[in-house]
Amino acid sequence: MESLVSGARGDAVLDIQARLVALGYPIDASEHGEFGPTTERAVRAFQQRRQLLVDGAVGDHTWEELVEAGYTLGDRLLYLRYPFFRGDDVRTLQGALGLLGFDAGREDGIFGERTDRAIREFQRNVGLPPDGILGATTVQAIGRLRPVGSGPGRATVREAEALRRLSATLQGARIAVDAAFGGEDLGAVGPTGLSEAEASFELASALVQELYGRGANPFFLRLPDSGPSIGERAAAANEEGAEVLISLHMNSHDDPAAEGTSTYYYGREGWVSQAGQWLAELIQTELIARLGLKDGRTHPKALPLLRETQMPAVQVEPCFITNEREEGLLRENSFRRLVATAIADAIEAFFGKRAQGLRPEQAG
Repeated sequence: MESLVSGARGDAVLDIQARLVALGYPIDASEHGEFGPTTERAVRAFQQRRQLLVDGAVGDHTWEELVEAGYTLGDRLLYLRYPFFRGDDVRTLQGALGLLGFDAGREDGIFGERTDRAIREFQRNVGLPPDGILGATTVQAIGRLRPVGSGPGRATVREAEALRRLSATLQGARIAVDAAFGGEDLGAVGPTGLSEAEASFELASALVQELYGRGANPFFLRLPDSGPSIGERAAAANEEGAEVLISLHMNSHDDPAAEGTSTYYYGREGWVSQAGQWLAELIQTELIARLGLKDGRTHPKALPLLRETQMPAVQVEPCFITNEREEGLLRENSFRRLVATAIADAIEAFFGKRAQGLRPEQAG
């Protein structure tokens, strides 16, 4: 869909406003059908709460999240189908099953095979037909048994165990390396014409070369002139059995002075990937120590590629392509090699230290 921004009018704006109001975001009645200031504030607040990129515009990603946010557990029948059901009702289900000890996968709101298996296992354990259909009877059974209070769910425990089982070296490790954009989509373009698609692929090539030299088995998620969809990239990483995914992007801003390095891992309201967070922090630490750029820190984000993939995944944005000085750095082979070395060192530390490096708060 075409992004809706401040000043837009029409039925699509009315739909967005109705969804935001239903979710508890106030919008001035005078803006009925018009994307005005209070509508934009509501959109930004929604994006912030959902760990989306906060730009105040309703594009495909924000629209999908608005639709998903409207579902509560019990609103509809849930079962395994293709394409998968997605929504907050699925996420609530995954969290409830996890607290009961049934591994429905991470709380990503996607009703996939793991959630289907967890539903069937739960149904067998409570004496219901194990048909994998979440209807009223199964919802009521979950409600009766759901424990009071919070705690580590089964997916969190499983992720910690998976970290402990990682090999101690990079030897043979399958590492998915994603270069942002591609094909006709150039992404952001710097002051002197360097595109995000070109810069990210050059960085990806340097990283693949560095990882290969250390004995890993890295692979690209796109070729130089291709632009696969996010779904296609995620499917390739999952099907190839990647143990880690590194997605390389550049940051951009209307302010040409915006600068610095940031790293993102998968997270949304009330849940983050502890493996992704740990990997992101290792990478960010190495980049800041080596590049000498401003520390934009690590952040949880519900970015589509991080959500769709099954392994620890991070999005690395080493600098702002819209900053002329930092764009210049991206053109230098020595800078790209420095970025690749820093990321490879962090990945190696991630594998070598395994879960013994997890902080106590991450274990929960």
